[in-house]
Amino acid sequence: MEKTLNRIYPVSDPEATYFLQVSWEKDLGTGFVLLLSDCQCAWTGTVSEADISREAADIEMDREKYVEELRKALIAGEESAGKYNFVIS
Repeated sequence: MEKTLNRIYPVSDPEATYFLQVSWEKDLGTGFVLLLSDCQCAWTGTVSEADISREAADIEMDREKYVEELRKALIAGEESAGKYNFVIS
């Protein structure tokens, strides 16, 4: 299993710092687990391969392109800093 851990600064609360851990088996396209923490609380969720396919279809984006955008937003870290915004709700 592969994992990444990135610090994120959500636009919904610019003073806050969160940590986002993403874990996956083969690649993000086969599904992944998210763990979000503000160092006081933590939240977790699972995204399945079917969820990814459904979301790509909903926004009418090629599935492989969608998975690549997920990779950039969730695990690329400094490489994508400033290119993606996070909103915590």
